[in-house]
Amino acid sequence: MSAAPAPAARPHPVSVVGIGADGWPGLSGTAREALCAAEVLIGGARQLDLLPPECAGARVGWPSPLRPAVPRLLAEHRERRIAVLASGDPMFYGIGRALAEELGPEGLHVLPHPSSVSYACARLGWPVEDTEVVTLVGRPAARLAASLYEGRRLLVLSADAGTPAEVAALLTSHGFGPSRLRVLEQLGGEDERHVDGIAAEWAHPSGDRLNVIAIACRASADALRLGTVPGLPDEAYEHDGQLTKRHIRAATLGALAPAPGELLWDVGGGSGSIAIEWLRAHPSCRAVSVERDPVRAERITRNADRLGVPALRVVSGPAPASLAELEAPDAVFIGGGLTAPGLLDACWEALRPGGRLVANTVTLESEALLASRHKAHGGELVRLAVAHAVPVGGFTGWRQAMPVTQWSVIKPRSVVKPSGSGSRSYKGDRS
Repeated sequence: MSAAPAPAARPHPVSVVGIGADGWPGLSGTAREALCAAEVLIGGARQLDLLPPECAGARVGWPSPLRPAVPRLLAEHRERRIAVLASGDPMFYGIGRALAEELGPEGLHVLPHPSSVSYACARLGWPVEDTEVVTLVGRPAARLAASLYEGRRLLVLSADAGTPAEVAALLTSHGFGPSRLRVLEQLGGEDERHVDGIAAEWAHPSGDRLNVIAIACRASADALRLGTVPGLPDEAYEHDGQLTKRHIRAATLGALAPAPGELLWDVGGGSGSIAIEWLRAHPSCRAVSVERDPVRAERITRNADRLGVPALRVVSGPAPASLAELEAPDAVFIGGGLTAPGLLDACWEALRPGGRLVANTVTLESEALLASRHKAHGGELVRLAVAHAVPVGGFTGWRQAMPVTQWSVIKPRSVVKPSGSGSRSYKGDRS
């Protein structure tokens, strides 16, 4: 069969115009020309209302949900000159991303306006490059928790007028009640307003829905200190004893080696600590925690929310059956259920070429299984032992924790069979 012909190029690139709270007066001459020339103007109701009568194109408001409507609207007006309005910089958490995914960069003419982040940093005197931005537009507030560190400066893109109070409550519950909050409303517009206060004492009524929250993070004296590297304190987790302990966890994450954008399967999730710290390694990391016990599965979700990674997907069910419909992973951790029939094979087969598999155990039966797989697939087999100093009468001695046997292996990207059996390359299992 011949390949389907490529879609014909659009007669006109789509203009994507950033607009601020200052509206039409704040636009450049080029942006105004693009809007006046457009036959179709697409945007939110607030943005469309900022345009003067000389923008004579048909005005089309975005429906809800927005993202599924993008291809349809672009197709409906394919032969006409389209201008899409966006808040501030269209390519910064804006509609520009969705349009670029549909049309490619060559199909767009982007005219950015200063973003709310640029305005906020200008008002606060904060260097943009040293300020972390967290968006809560269409995302749970719990994700902010992963960015809370003493002395850190954060800018939060609000979902609505109620976001500042929600953020103040989250900061207080996470031990950051002393943090200073400044809510900057209608940045760059005639009605710009700033509201200042301390998170633990926040009592301001809701203001304008168009706002950015500046946070100067300050931890309370009794706040649990969390670092940026794997090996968070065990007390950071709610658990029933099924927890990969701190020092073993750090070694395990080191072997899993998370990288931006990669997907982890955490099989036998327990308290979810491995998946949670994988996600905390980089905002674009992804993870699925598979746990057969529904009570523990709910606990994993609570831990993920508490530690700022609510995007963790929790699958409640037995493995390997629960793995069948999951996306192929870049890394797999097996922390429980190693002796379940077919589990190790299913994880190995699903793992992407070049991916990492790490399995921990404390039992002789599972250790024998890991030894056999080490012989078949190579990798590294190690025993990790940790001892803690404890009181012994009036003295101090060592209390040994159960040693953990760990097998870690990288799945080969390709293997060439010996010349006697042909020279065909194949991917996957070497056995």
